[in-house]
Amino acid sequence: MKPIRFVMVGGFLGAGKTTTLGRLARHYRERGQNVGIVTNDQAEDLVDTQNLRAQGLLVAEVAGACFCCKFDDLVAKVQSLEEAARPDVVLAEPVGSCTDLVATVVQPLKDLYQRFQVAPYPVLFKPSHGLRILRDQADAGFSPKAAYIFRKQLEEADGIVVNRIDELPAAERQELAGLLAAQYPGVPVLWLSAKTGEGFASLPEFLDLEGSFGRRILNIDYDIYAEGEAELGWLNSSIAVRAAVRLPLDDLLLDIVRRLQAALEKHDAEVAHLKAIGLGEGTFGVANLVSSGTAVELSAPSHAQVHEAEVIVNARVALDPAVLDEEVRQAVVAACRAYSAQAEFRKTQSFRPGRPMPTHRYAEARSGQGA
Repeated sequence: MKPIRFVMVGGFLGAGKTTTLGRLARHYRERGQNVGIVTNDQAEDLVDTQNLRAQGLLVAEVAGACFCCKFDDLVAKVQSLEEAARPDVVLAEPVGSCTDLVATVVQPLKDLYQRFQVAPYPVLFKPSHGLRILRDQADAGFSPKAAYIFRKQLEEADGIVVNRIDELPAAERQELAGLLAAQYPGVPVLWLSAKTGEGFASLPEFLDLEGSFGRRILNIDYDIYAEGEAELGWLNSSIAVRAAVRLPLDDLLLDIVRRLQAALEKHDAEVAHLKAIGLGEGTFGVANLVSSGTAVELSAPSHAQVHEAEVIVNARVALDPAVLDEEVRQAVVAACRAYSAQAEFRKTQSFRPGRPMPTHRYAEARSGQGA
C-alpha cells in the first residue's frame, strides 16, 4: 500500500479547525492529491462532519471519545477511507478540548504504522480566549483548569497557528506575538485567516516539512486535565424542521444561535463554541459563536428558502448539561415558531466529558519515521 500523509490539526474549541481543514482539503485536491478527513467528537451528530460532507469531501467520524482514547477506531477509519478513495492525504480534526495528542496519537502512529507519514503537528490559536489566558486575566472566560488544557495544547505543538487574524487589531497582534515568544520560545508561529485565506499558504508549506517533529511529550496532570474537560457541558442535538411556507434557512440558524447566546448570558455561562448547521433541499448553511463576547456569524451561508431542513446543534458551554439541554430546546422551538415552523427533536446527547483513558501513551519520543 502506498504511504499516506497524516495531517492532524489541533486547537481549542472554536479555533477554526473545520474551516482550516476544508481549505487544506481544497489545497491538496488542487495539486492533484486525493484527500480523506477524519473528524472526532465526544458524541454523534457532529456539525463539523456534516459541514465537510456538504462541501463534497470524503469524511469519516470517530465518535464517543477523543482520538487518544479511540486510537484503534482512528486507524480503522483511516483504513476505511483508504479502501473507499485511496487518499494521498488524510486530515484529522481532534476534539477541541483534548490535549496530550503527541504522546497518545502522533508517537503511536509513527511507531506502530510506518506507512503513515506523519506531518508536523500544528495547533490553532483562538485569539478570543487565548489572549486572555496568556495574559493570566481573572476574567479569561474559563476556570484555571480549563485554561490549563488550552496552554498544554500550545505546549505540544510543532507550530502555533494564530487564526482569525482578519479579526485581530494590530496592537493585539503585536502583544500576542510577544506573549507567544515569551511563553513558547522557539516554537514557530504562523499568522493566517482560514476564513479569508490571508496568509494561508504558510500552513501547507509548514505541513510539507520533514524532520524532527511530533516529539514534544507533555508533562501533564491528568487529574487537572480531566477536571478541566468536565467543566464543559456538551450537547449534540438533531432536529427535523418543517414549515408550511418556505423559510430563510440562514436567518433561522442565526436566530437559534442568537437566542442561545442571550439565554446563556443570563446563566453567566462561558461559551467555548456553539454551532448550528441546516441541511435541506440540496443546500446547507452554518451559524456559529466562538465565545460569549463575540458576535454570532454565518460562517457558511446557504442563501436558501426551504420547506424542510435537518438542523444539528452542537454546544460546548461551561454549564450543567441538563440546563444546556433545556436552553437549546427553548431556543430552537422559539426560533422555529418565529418562522411558523415546527421542530421535532430526534436525538439529543448532553453530558460532561469523562476522564481521558488513552489507548497508548508514550513517555518519550521514539526514533523512527519523521524523528
